[in-house]
Amino acid sequence: MAKKKSSKSTTNTIALNKKARHEYFLHDKFEAGMELQGWEVKSIRAGKVNISDTYIHLKDGEAFLLSSQIQPLNSASTHVICDPMRYRKLLLNKREIDRLVGATERDGFSLIATAMYWKKCWVKLEFHLAKGKKMHDKRSDSKDKDWSREKERLMKHSAR
Repeated sequence: MAKKKSSKSTTNTIALNKKARHEYFLHDKFEAGMELQGWEVKSIRAGKVNISDTYIHLKDGEAFLLSSQIQPLNSASTHVICDPMRYRKLLLNKREIDRLVGATERDGFSLIATAMYWKKCWVKLEFHLAKGKKMHDKRSDSKDKDWSREKERLMKHSAR
């Protein structure tokens, strides 16, 4: 007997920040858990998340996710006040927070969220230490990308 295929998708990705790679030089990658309320988890399961223009703010030895939008469902409870733009605390080790504080204050890095995904039953946030790109950096990146595409085409046609 053949196994039944599940109707659920196999991807664990909830939301991506595709603009981050274009706007920033991404250096070190970090993963953090998030402190969420019940209505937020339900909305995340429904896919009502936007993390473009999202960044992390470090304050008093804690990390917070700012400007991420989790839209509440229409069927949310009436006694819960749903704020889609609230600060969400990130769950990190003290050592990681100290390293991030040093990088942002001394070296001038920013902390940019790049992806939100499921890991088992928990919502995780992937973020990077990042430095902003100038306009000429973006142009050189697009030229390099175009050249690599052209090289692939040339190699494909020369193999025939």
